[in-house]
Amino acid sequence: MVRDLIILGITLLVTAVLLVAFPDRRGPVIKTSWNFFLEMIQILPAVMVLLGLFAVFVPNEAVVRYLGKTSGIKGIFLAILLGTLPTGPLYVAFPIASALLKKGARISNIILFLSAWACIKIPQEMVELQFLGARFMLARLTLTVIFVVIMALAIEWIMRWSDGGEREAESPA
Repeated sequence: MVRDLIILGITLLVTAVLLVAFPDRRGPVIKTSWNFFLEMIQILPAVMVLLGLFAVFVPNEAVVRYLGKTSGIKGIFLAILLGTLPTGPLYVAFPIASALLKKGARISNIILFLSAWACIKIPQEMVELQFLGARFMLARLTLTVIFVVIMALAIEWIMRWSDGGEREAESPA
């Protein structure tokens, strides 16, 4: 909590300095920040209610079974599917990802979920299909899925490797 407050303070200080240095940008920055704040106030309470319901009604065993360490390829496809279905800003996905992680989801599946939320949306694919054609849409979608899966598995491997390195460094033997 203290670290978060320090980061917030530094961010606000840098913002204030930049607004003083560039006074012509003050109006648009304040207006955009206010609009973003209002959008978050409208969306986040509903997200928190849904997360509360998720925490109560979805058992940890189900998350572990379908998105946990032993979920395999099924978990990969499910994480991508879960990320492509909802619409909305990416900041809504982070509390959901946190809840999934706390319930036992695999790190790579969380990364896949967040990446799919950011890069693969059903409405986005339909727009690409209409304006750029099926060939482009399928090529971009295929490459996105391939590289997102590679990235997710690599990040999970790096996290496991670095975590194991810390454990070895801590053990006195």
